[in-house]
Amino acid sequence: MISLSFLCHSAMKPSCRIMSSIRKSTLFGFSPVKIHNGSAKNGNLSKFCVNFEQKSQYHTYPGRVLGFGSVLSDTQKAFKVPNWSFGQSGVVSRSFITRGGCVIAGIEYKGREFSTSVETRVNENNFERIYVQGGVNVKPLVVERIDKDENVVGEEQSRIEVAIDENVEGVDEQAKVLSSEREFSDIEKEAWRLLRESVVTYCGSPVGTVAANDPNDKLPLNYDQVFIRDFVPSALAFLLKGEGEIVRNFLLHTLQLQSWEKTVDCYSPGQGLMPASFKVRIVPLDENKFEEVLDPDFGESAIGRVAPVDSGLWWIILLRAYGKITGDYGLQERVDVQTGLKMILNLCLTDGFDMFPSLLVTDGSCMIDRRMGIHGHPLEIQALFYSALRCSREMLAVNDGSKNLVRAINNRLSALSFHIREYYWVDMRKMNEIYRYKTEEYSTEATNKFNIYPDQIPLWLMDWIPEEGGYFIGNLQPAHMDFRFFTLGNLWSIVSSLGTPKQNEAILNLVEAKWDDLVGHMPLKICYPALEYEEWRIITGSDPKNTPWSYHNGGSWPTLLWQFTLACIKMGRTELAEKAVALAEKKLRADRWPEYYDTRTGKFIGKQSRLHQTWTIAGFLTTKMLVQNPEKAALLFWEEDYELLEICVCALSKSGRKKCSRGAARSQILV
Repeated sequence: MISLSFLCHSAMKPSCRIMSSIRKSTLFGFSPVKIHNGSAKNGNLSKFCVNFEQKSQYHTYPGRVLGFGSVLSDTQKAFKVPNWSFGQSGVVSRSFITRGGCVIAGIEYKGREFSTSVETRVNENNFERIYVQGGVNVKPLVVERIDKDENVVGEEQSRIEVAIDENVEGVDEQAKVLSSEREFSDIEKEAWRLLRESVVTYCGSPVGTVAANDPNDKLPLNYDQVFIRDFVPSALAFLLKGEGEIVRNFLLHTLQLQSWEKTVDCYSPGQGLMPASFKVRIVPLDENKFEEVLDPDFGESAIGRVAPVDSGLWWIILLRAYGKITGDYGLQERVDVQTGLKMILNLCLTDGFDMFPSLLVTDGSCMIDRRMGIHGHPLEIQALFYSALRCSREMLAVNDGSKNLVRAINNRLSALSFHIREYYWVDMRKMNEIYRYKTEEYSTEATNKFNIYPDQIPLWLMDWIPEEGGYFIGNLQPAHMDFRFFTLGNLWSIVSSLGTPKQNEAILNLVEAKWDDLVGHMPLKICYPALEYEEWRIITGSDPKNTPWSYHNGGSWPTLLWQFTLACIKMGRTELAEKAVALAEKKLRADRWPEYYDTRTGKFIGKQSRLHQTWTIAGFLTTKMLVQNPEKAALLFWEEDYELLEICVCALSKSGRKKCSRGAARSQILV
């Protein structure tokens, strides 16, 4: 029997040790994954964990990331799960736990340093000073393996045997019952096996899944890392199956990485930036001792050196999903989680030169992480940004320290929804309006506010858009509209209610009408149409991976299936989701779960596609569970918030110069 020990120390109270017994050597039902480049292989990690009987030295560190504090608010609802509070948050570690990870054999080793430049890098008008009070130089949660007969009781330290709380155990009971109501098919059994084989462990606990686990891949590049965006479908699959521990670990460990120093050519981005990915590395020390460390990538190693703008947004979305599905809202209340949430929001809501409420980003800062002409205000980022703001509005503790942030969130939500609904939307009526635009209008009452030239309307679009359908364009900037259809952005516009009910219905009408173009042999196109010929050469820089109808340039990505299913369930169009699932089910297993498909109709496996791609596998499993249990989908999407429609920052201004066009637009667009 293996025992886990969580150590807590406070200057005010005696330190306590809480024991939780686990009878299986594979924690939480997972076998440790094989990790590339000198890492431990399946089941062999325990060989390195030796010399745990050495004398312990205890050190106190300010608890920031994995402390046990919580933030409560009178405005928040009562939570189902009891909140564990240990007084002053802190972590007491043994000498074999290092700043970067867990020493396998008992030697203290200084790993990668955290950032300590709080005063110089946090604006004085910041919404929360908790980082200054608690500090950012912190150690990870300490998990010790000890023998059950070890004598650790001292005068100032007590051992508390903690049985599993019945209430906590029942958190995932409903999800487990739902997942066991039916027998899995052969393809689902294989998918679950592959998903579990992709699980990565850190200090004995599961913390994520690798991007791809192709045994024949001799050059994995960064596909052997845990990506935040890639892990989302894996997390949902585990949550819907009642296995929330891996998701909780992932959220806390990635939150810890948020405070690490991240520098490219002597310049550091904003402090709230979340990493694109991380890898668990086993570093040799001396005398046959090893250390596990988390090695994050904030974009300094990525192709093009682009910061992952969407990582923090996905993290917020997943944090809400974890609470909704498991009922463990206590995680959202923790001081470290609340602080990390505020830092991401502070980074996104920072004032700049932009005149629009949408986020301004560079090319390659999201799922499309290569040059594809999406720099500016791409729809995908705006839809995820809107979703993250709605999540934060639910989770943020309302108090004197956060009221300014809450006000900023409400104002941005209102402005962003109006901006996207009014200026990004195209259907036959809007197309005809753009076709007749006058240009060079200098007036606050101009119709063509972005000075769009009608000749920008591509010839393919005039015949392509159906009478009863419409969609949000891919990008909008002065004198530029990107008329390509980007699937992820449109799907999340439906899921988050960024679009109106009529607009959301029109998007699915378009997908149904243009099924052969957007779905074809494999759902779904990442964008449509592909850049070809001279346009491909200029916009992509002749990217050999993004050739026409391949990869990000019109490739078909099965991982989009779970997001399409979520949108269909919300709009009551489950027949479309079931049709898409049936297509994917025919090919994915036989094709060994590729990352993407090529050609105009998605007939061929991508020429550089990894096999056993984890988010393809997890996306399929999540889709199947959502279709079987559509009531669970309601936990993951949002309905229209009519209160936001009444909020307008213009009404707060005493200046007569601001003229709001919201009233005129409401009668035309809003339902």
